Amino acid sequence: MSAPIRTARELRQQMTPEEKMLWRQLRNKRFHNKKFRRQHPIIYGQEGWRKYFYVADFYCALHRLVVELDGKQHEFPDNKEYDTARNFIMQQMKMKVLRIPNSELKENMSAVLDKIEAAMQ
Repeated sequence: MSAPIRTARELRQQMTPEEKMLWRQLRNKRFHNKKFRRQHPIIYGQEGWRKYFYVADFYCALHRLVVELDGKQHEFPDNKEYDTARNFIMQQMKMKVLRIPNSELKENMSAVLDKIEAAMQ
């Protein structure tokens, strides 16, 4: 099994409470009959056998939309730089990246779903 798939499977087993909340809304085409994947590996490069990849929290291939839930760890400067670089690479791959703070998800799920819907337009 490849590293991207192994990593994605491990992350699916360790979903945060916020990821589980959003997944309940997105799974099985419940959201506008669109297929979303959770903890989906996105490969952006390869050297020999080594693959460079990110694992998106949620991904809709039809709209090339990545939805990332951000907890408090994303507020640290090093993590912000990493997120910015990651966003840039995915945008170069013609993907839209939507970052949603966990606090926003917990406060207003319907507003978050509205943002996801708008990003799919």
